[in-house]
Amino acid sequence: MRTLFKKIENKLLKSLFSANRYACYQGVKLGRNCKLNKKVHFGSEPYLVSIGDNFYCSVNVFFITHDGSVNVFRNLHPDCFNVDYIKPISVGDNVFLGCNTTILPGAEIGSNVIIGAGSVVRGCLESNSVYAGVPAKKIMSLESYYQKKQSDFLYTHNLNKHDKKAFLERYFNVPK
Repeated sequence: MRTLFKKIENKLLKSLFSANRYACYQGVKLGRNCKLNKKVHFGSEPYLVSIGDNFYCSVNVFFITHDGSVNVFRNLHPDCFNVDYIKPISVGDNVFLGCNTTILPGAEIGSNVIIGAGSVVRGCLESNSVYAGVPAKKIMSLESYYQKKQSDFLYTHNLNKHDKKAFLERYFNVPK
């Protein structure tokens, strides 16, 4: 019964709070100017997740600080009955995580890092780099990625929703 009330309380708080505020309520250490999507998941040990400044994540990002596969060992080895596998996760400053990214126990993500959609992150990811894949591998330096993408940039970030829509429809010749 107690678990049911806790689930209801968490669901209610998640719906009332911003994603950032709810993450802090759970114990996530969150830097300044972070933008969390409402569909970010911090698992059962959110207090073991540390995120730096200027962080942005897309939808369905999972921070997993534990490994449930120890249940298999618990059944096979009596000495493992009370063991868990739990490690903290740390994320540096100025990091972007694409949608459907999973961060595994013990991951350490440096600063100025972009991680592509659908990636599975484990181990240490060095700063100033772009990663993608399962498991996430370094694709290129952040500077190389900037040079590659720069010609495709559209200056729409300062536009309101209506003006941005009009601009993009003209730019891409979208029929009305």
